[in-house]
Amino acid sequence: MAKMKIAWLLLLLLVSVCVTASQVWALKSPFHPRDVLPLLPRQLSWPILNRLHSAVDLLPVFVGAAFSPVDNLKWKGACFYENKAWMVFHNKSGTQYGGGTLHIKVSNAHSWTCMDLYIFASPYRVTWDYYFLAREHTLEIKEWEGKAEYEYVKNHGLSIFLLQAGMLGTLEALWEVFPLFTNTGWGENSNIKFLEKHMGASFEVRPQPFVTNVSVDDIHSGDFLAVSKIRGRWGAFETLEKWVSGAYAGHTAVCLRDSSGKLWVGESGHENEKGEDIIAVIPWEEWWDFELNKDDSNPHIALLPLHPDLRARFNETAAWEYALSMAGKPYGYHNMIFSWIDTLNGNYPPPLDANVVACVMTIWSQLQPEYAANMWNEALNKRLGTKGLDLPEVLVEVEKRGSSFDELLTIPEQDYWTYSDGKSTSCIAFILEMYKEAGLFDPISSSVQVTEFTIKDAYILNFFENNSSRLPKWCNDGDTVKLPYCQIKGKYRMELPGYNTMQPYPHMNEKCPSLPPKYSRAQNC
Repeated sequence: MAKMKIAWLLLLLLVSVCVTASQVWALKSPFHPRDVLPLLPRQLSWPILNRLHSAVDLLPVFVGAAFSPVDNLKWKGACFYENKAWMVFHNKSGTQYGGGTLHIKVSNAHSWTCMDLYIFASPYRVTWDYYFLAREHTLEIKEWEGKAEYEYVKNHGLSIFLLQAGMLGTLEALWEVFPLFTNTGWGENSNIKFLEKHMGASFEVRPQPFVTNVSVDDIHSGDFLAVSKIRGRWGAFETLEKWVSGAYAGHTAVCLRDSSGKLWVGESGHENEKGEDIIAVIPWEEWWDFELNKDDSNPHIALLPLHPDLRARFNETAAWEYALSMAGKPYGYHNMIFSWIDTLNGNYPPPLDANVVACVMTIWSQLQPEYAANMWNEALNKRLGTKGLDLPEVLVEVEKRGSSFDELLTIPEQDYWTYSDGKSTSCIAFILEMYKEAGLFDPISSSVQVTEFTIKDAYILNFFENNSSRLPKWCNDGDTVKLPYCQIKGKYRMELPGYNTMQPYPHMNEKCPSLPPKYSRAQNC
């Protein structure tokens, strides 16, 4: 207790010194309270640090691109409040296209102990640097990667990204990100806090039992399974997916009955014995047993029964033909991100934007070129009508056509596109494509691209039961709150805002914004 009192007094003294120095003497503070927090006792410093920065602060912010020898690119940094940059081309290497020097002049730091971190990127390279001293700094590029990079930087510049939280803030943000991926109670609580903070989600504890005694006789073909995982690797990925898309579930599956009445589950994203994520159709009891006893991501599961009118229209034969034609194919990585990005700037939670997406893609392409090619290169080529271009070549081609990368990302995915490994469907696209084949989108089926739907876009469709008296008797059994769907597993009550409210229409979800925390959508987008 004595140490805590001393620590608090030290913190108050630091704040007083900084305020006095800045307000009375108008001098730069020798330090900022945030710069010295890690020196304080852990029980005092970390709660404060965690409030100052979050996982989102790991994302770089695009401040501009330098291509001119004139210092007309200016911005405010996290540490240095006055910064400017310019590019000087040269041929010190004596090569055909030479190289260049990026000049960055930083000044007016908010303290003597802070620093700014930057990422510099073109379609062909990514590097980084940090600045601690107020002076002119340089980044030397000895040689451009041929004519393509030279022309690109000359016309569009070398992109500059600021890690807005600074050195300390980045470490703090890492402290918030790391537990998201841990398969522990700490990780689960971290995912919950992230979703509460950045989406406004609520996690109300349900009355026990947290698992429903499901009667499979009440489950029909086409019934929808919404899954929300909140711990471990998949829990973390789903948390980030929910944040950018506004969905309150991160995975989906669909129920099917065969001709003998046996219940099956169709799922894109089922892990096979080789550890690969594939499309699979497995018996209900096998799927349910895994979720109850083997899935360590603490999945919360809701069953969304189809409306009786839709169930009567559901063509089981066509649904089975589609499911079996896709079984064994890889999960739909090719188009996974494109269902989320529909607009130039209305789908990126700050500080995300198209420049940051391009930067992340460039970094990933250099670290994992095969994985990057699978994730987006083929899909970007589809949008350009080209074949075999890698990411740098795609970026150059876009500029040649007078377009931009952010415009390219908004081009709607087409359900008929076939990739090198076949048709590509994410978990939700697989289900909605089955719904199309089964007749649920008729008569507008040909004008709906379901690969443009997020999970939220799916569960807001008015395809589901809207009369609670027709829900199975075991639905929400024991819960004091009667949901309009059946939550069959999970400690926390699942919420699906906008559930069962949207009539499908042509070109649905091709131009929809989705910004937190309300994720409001434009009419008929």
